[in-house]
Amino acid sequence: MSDLRPPEHQVAGHRASANKLGPLVDDSGLFYKPLQAGDRGEQERAFYEAFSAHAAVPPRIRDAFFPRFHGTRLLPTEARPGEPHPHLVLDDLLAGLQAPSVADIKIGAITWPPSSPEPYVAKCLAKDRGTTSVLLGFRVSGVRVVAPGGAVWRPERPELKALDTAGVRRVLRRYVSSVSGEVADCALAAAVYGGEGGVLSQLRELKAWFEEQTLFHFYSASILLGYDANAVSATGAGGGVRVKLVDFAHVAEGDGVIDHNFLGGLCSLIKFISDIVSEPPLAP
Repeated sequence: MSDLRPPEHQVAGHRASANKLGPLVDDSGLFYKPLQAGDRGEQERAFYEAFSAHAAVPPRIRDAFFPRFHGTRLLPTEARPGEPHPHLVLDDLLAGLQAPSVADIKIGAITWPPSSPEPYVAKCLAKDRGTTSVLLGFRVSGVRVVAPGGAVWRPERPELKALDTAGVRRVLRRYVSSVSGEVADCALAAAVYGGEGGVLSQLRELKAWFEEQTLFHFYSASILLGYDANAVSATGAGGGVRVKLVDFAHVAEGDGVIDHNFLGGLCSLIKFISDIVSEPPLAP
């Protein structure tokens, strides 16, 4: 396990350090997520165990859009020497991408499950109202864009939290731009967002499932977008575009009801990205 290290491409959540627990990756393509404190960690583990074996979940949906669950493992951590901590063992969703450009987008206007205590609801509501979650049904939690030549654009969290509608559109355009400056040319929009196997195609497949599934309600879950900046081309080829769901500490039973909160945010994100794909390219 000597090859364990914090993921270079992490854009949201706590980063593993001497002071904090955080996710780790290894060279075999696995991702180790520390169980969260309190009930959250056990709830997320219980979700993975139930979801992985649920007969009503289509195998295509499970395999295409969710991390594969490999159980749990006790691992030593820098933050707690001598106290191994339980970790969820999952697929590293961006393994194999040489220069991953990543976006973490939290879905839903409501980010707390119905069983949450009032102080937690108040905390989430304040955060949701202070971002675009309530207005748009989603917010950008993190983004990392690799430009030609290796330059990385990674806005700080306060900047992302302060985004308004125009700012969200600007970030989603910058995510598929081939230049490292402030001008977003959206040169990679057709390759990453559009076409067969692109982000839009995958999101629409996911949307079709959410229009029917009543098994789970995904509060505070995120959609992770990824592509290989070294492989994608403006002609629409390559890139290894990936669309995955992550973060399941607040999933609730669906009780036969469609998850309108997640579905609404997903539809809103699809509209934003579809509008970008439809834009005429910038003149050279």
